[in-house]
Amino acid sequence: MPAIPPLPAAPLFIILNAGSGHAETEGQRATIEEVLNDAGRQFQLTVVDDPQQLVDICQRLVEQAKSCGGILVAAGGDGTINAVARQAVAGGCPFGVLPQGTFNYFGRTHGIPEDLGDAVRTLLSARLRPVQVGLVNDRVFLVNASIGLYPKLLEEREIDKRQFGRSRLVAFLSALKTILSPHRRLRITIDVDGSVHRLRTATFFVGNNRLQMEQVGIVPLSEALEDGKLAAIAPKSVGKLGMLWLLARGAFGRLGQADDLVAFSFGTMTVTPHRLARKRRIKVATDGEVTDMSTPLQFRVLDEQLLLLKPEPNAQASTANNTD
Repeated sequence: MPAIPPLPAAPLFIILNAGSGHAETEGQRATIEEVLNDAGRQFQLTVVDDPQQLVDICQRLVEQAKSCGGILVAAGGDGTINAVARQAVAGGCPFGVLPQGTFNYFGRTHGIPEDLGDAVRTLLSARLRPVQVGLVNDRVFLVNASIGLYPKLLEEREIDKRQFGRSRLVAFLSALKTILSPHRRLRITIDVDGSVHRLRTATFFVGNNRLQMEQVGIVPLSEALEDGKLAAIAPKSVGKLGMLWLLARGAFGRLGQADDLVAFSFGTMTVTPHRLARKRRIKVATDGEVTDMSTPLQFRVLDEQLLLLKPEPNAQASTANNTD
């Protein structure tokens, strides 16, 4: 589908997550304001200090953006981007991102620079393009959704990041610690487009991000994501050493060569955990945020795609050359 040019002067309604700390947030605010003021672009910047207020603020800004042909913009990591995108999808509002997280899979996949100043300048010349959105039950995910060990890993990672700082090294070491700790394996029944399978695994992962799939070495599934499908990955029932071996393969981009791995693409899927027959709720991680959900879990691609401000291909190439 061709790009949809937004109104040249479409106002930007920017939500900045203040989770990184006061000094860093003030620096980010100054950068955004300087670039947009120099460009003469109309904008409204809202800093969110309390995560509990994020949804209400997003809903208010969606209505303001829709009333004047504006665009909702999320500045933060993948979790913040997910939270703001959910409201953009619900309100039918165009969307932009200023990636500021540890991994920034969503922004990087769509060619948006990680440098904040460059990302803001990219917004000024970007075009609206539809991007695929995944759903688990009624919750949106842009990058991935998972159950089992991975949500536990994310919870432990947040604790370690608060103590040791936010970096990819801290994230990796935290993951290593969680994998070596005792954990219960899942027994699940999977209904994939009408075909039923049973699986025992430590974690069940559903991806919606081409870059993440390519980085761990599962290229065929990354290609399926361009065709309206999602990707499912689950290690077979292996011990801690087996999980470490899979982690090492993923770190070196060779996970797709592993024998102890179930991986497939799908259009719709229902996942029912066996041991939760009475409890009927399970922790689900979506784009780094962990929530409790009712089971069974229904996975599918959202029918209405998200309209995202993306740079033109030549702009992406120019940015890549500048970072070499």
